[in-house]
Amino acid sequence: MRPLLIGSEIYRGSTYGPKHPLAIPRVSTTLDLIRAMGWLAPGQYRDSPRATPAELSRFHTPDYIDALMQAEATQAVDPAHRARHRIGADGNPVYREVFSRPATGAGGVMLAAELTLGGGVVHVPGGGTHHGQPDRASGFCYLNDAVLGLLRWLDLGLDNILYLDIDAHHGDGVEQAFAGDERVFTVSVHEAGRWPHTGPAENRAGGHARNLPVPEGFNDSEMDFLQRHAVLPILRQRRPQAVMLQCGADAIAEDPLSRLALTNAAHRGMVQALMGLVPRLIVLGGGGYNPWSVARCWAGVWATLNRLPIPPRLPPAAEAVLRGLAWTRSAGRNPPEHWFTSIADAPKPGPVRPEIRALAAQTLEDLPEPSLGSAAPGAILPA
Repeated sequence: MRPLLIGSEIYRGSTYGPKHPLAIPRVSTTLDLIRAMGWLAPGQYRDSPRATPAELSRFHTPDYIDALMQAEATQAVDPAHRARHRIGADGNPVYREVFSRPATGAGGVMLAAELTLGGGVVHVPGGGTHHGQPDRASGFCYLNDAVLGLLRWLDLGLDNILYLDIDAHHGDGVEQAFAGDERVFTVSVHEAGRWPHTGPAENRAGGHARNLPVPEGFNDSEMDFLQRHAVLPILRQRRPQAVMLQCGADAIAEDPLSRLALTNAAHRGMVQALMGLVPRLIVLGGGGYNPWSVARCWAGVWATLNRLPIPPRLPPAAEAVLRGLAWTRSAGRNPPEHWFTSIADAPKPGPVRPEIRALAAQTLEDLPEPSLGSAAPGAILPA
C-alpha cells in the first residue's frame, strides 16, 4: 500500500497573528511543494475531516470545547475563559480559525488511525499539537491531536503502541495523557532546559515513558547515535503494533525557537529507520517556525516515506514555491540560496558527546515488558 497524505486548505492563509511565531505558512507550503515535485500519485491524498465536539470530548472537556467554539464565533474571549482555559493568553491567541483549524488537525490524525488499522503509513503534517491539555491551551496547541489519534488506535483494539517525539520541545501533553496507561509507551527527544521545562531523563511516568533531554548544539551524529542506541532498541524490545512519530521541525539548526543543530537529514533518517519495522506508522508535523526549513523537512519526509529520490536541484515549479515565501525575522531577509533550490540537507556530522552516550544507556535501564491483551506483538489486526 502506498503511503497516504492528509491535508486541508484550512491552513492556507491561516495565521496566529503577524507577530506570532505561527504567522508563517507551513502545511500549505508543504503540500504545495510536494505537488510541485510531482510526488503525489492519484489516490494518495485525503482531505482532513473536522473532528466533532463529541469526538474531541474523548480527551478534552466539554466546557473547554465550548469555550474554543465561542472564541471562534465571537473572535473574543471572556476573562473567565481566558483564566481557566488560557485561550487568548500565554501565546495562544484568539484568531479566525481558533477552533476549526485545530479540530481539522485532530480529525486528520484520527482518520489516519482508522486508515492504518489494517496496516499502512500516513503522513499528517497538520498534526503534532502535543502540548494541548484536556481543559486548556498550551504552547500554541489548542487541541492535542496526537492524544486523540492514539486514543482512536486504542479504541480500535490496539494495545501496544509507541509514541516517538523528536520536536525540540518535550511532548508533555502526550506523556501526561498516557502516564497511567501501559498500552502506550512514550519517548521524547527534546532540548534540555527549554519550555515547557518538563521531561527530565529521570521522569518515566510510571515506567511507560522515556525522556531524552539533549544539550544545545545537538547534532546529526548525536541523533543518529540515540536512534541506534536508544530508540531502535526500545522499538525492538517492545515490538509495538503501531508507531506515531511527532516530527517537529523546530530542532533544525535554523529554527528561531531552539538551540539545536540538526539538519533535516536527521528527520529523514529517523523516518527511514522506522519504515518497515512496524505494520502501522503515522508521521505528524509539530513545531517549526522557519517556513523554509519546515516545508523542506516535511516534504522530504514524504519523499522518504514513498522511497522517492530527492534531486539535488529542484525543478522550477518547486523552486517557485520556496521563492514565494517571506519571513519577517532577520534570517528571512537574506535567505541562503539552498533554501530555495533544494529540499534535502546534507548531514552535518559532529562529535558524540559523553552526555549523549550516558543518556542512551540511562534510557535503556529497566525497560518494562509490554503487557499485551488480545493482540500479538506487531500483529496486523483485521480491518
